[in-house]
Amino acid sequence: MTQQQWQYDVLVVGGSGVDTVVRVDSLPVPFTDSVQVGPIEEWPGHTGGNVALGTRALGLEVGFLDCVGDDRTGAQVRERLAEGDVDFVPSISPAGTRRAVNLVDATGRRMSFYDARDPDDLRMPRDLYLPRLRRTRHVHLSIMNFTRFLFDDIEDLGVPVSTDLHDWDGLAEHHREFALRSDLVFLSAAGAGEGTPALMREILRAGRAHTVVATAGADGSYVLTRDGGSSPRHVPAVAPPAPVVDSNGAGDAYVSGFLYGRHSGRDVLGCARLGAIAGAHACTAPGSTALITADALLAADRAADARGRLTPEARGR
Repeated sequence: MTQQQWQYDVLVVGGSGVDTVVRVDSLPVPFTDSVQVGPIEEWPGHTGGNVALGTRALGLEVGFLDCVGDDRTGAQVRERLAEGDVDFVPSISPAGTRRAVNLVDATGRRMSFYDARDPDDLRMPRDLYLPRLRRTRHVHLSIMNFTRFLFDDIEDLGVPVSTDLHDWDGLAEHHREFALRSDLVFLSAAGAGEGTPALMREILRAGRAHTVVATAGADGSYVLTRDGGSSPRHVPAVAPPAPVVDSNGAGDAYVSGFLYGRHSGRDVLGCARLGAIAGAHACTAPGSTALITADALLAADRAADARGRLTPEARGR
């Protein structure tokens, strides 16, 4: 397919909804009958929506497919994606649109209560997704149950696919197919802890991935590739450009920055650098609203080089 025939640089599938954000002094919240909190806010986003909005803010052509309800929550999702200039094509789900309640403490840490309302038999119509799979350079699948049924068509078309396993511990079966059938795998070190390097090696050994990335918050991120040896390479964290307000969406922003780097021809360490910058930027505003632009991302990347805060290895491009 020629460059003129591509419709999307990235097609994101699944993972939209609305977050209700409750700010508390600390986590865990002490048990009591009632707690006085600040204003409770609602923000459309969730993991797939955030990646779609983040990559679009970076200037990529982005499509987004998801199953949402014909309800007020779904309308909020549609409005937010339209504001972000994302080409959103919904499939209407009788179960309605997903929600989450996120407790956020004074340091920006989060505890999320996720509304997993999708029924097990929910499917996205093939005639909705297949024409768009044929016109994208890259697919990013959120780990919704219905998205796993796209893998066969994605593989038949030869389209590269990424996924984010979030805090997978390596044991929960729901995540395994995504881990083993994706070319680029993101996960959070919070799930596997000290076992994260072993889990990264296992994903490469047992699956089709060429790259596994583990984010570790203030400790940066770790990258392991099929041809890069047995030890993950470390990419330092980047200090946020303003005080931390909310860590909601930071991991999704990291994915967006990484995918932008990949589209721009960076090597994996250069992609991880851009992911770290985008993730740090996302922490500076509430509810996944801090979307970094390509100009700001590249300027921050150059500034990090100028300060000399990154190791030569992590300056990869």
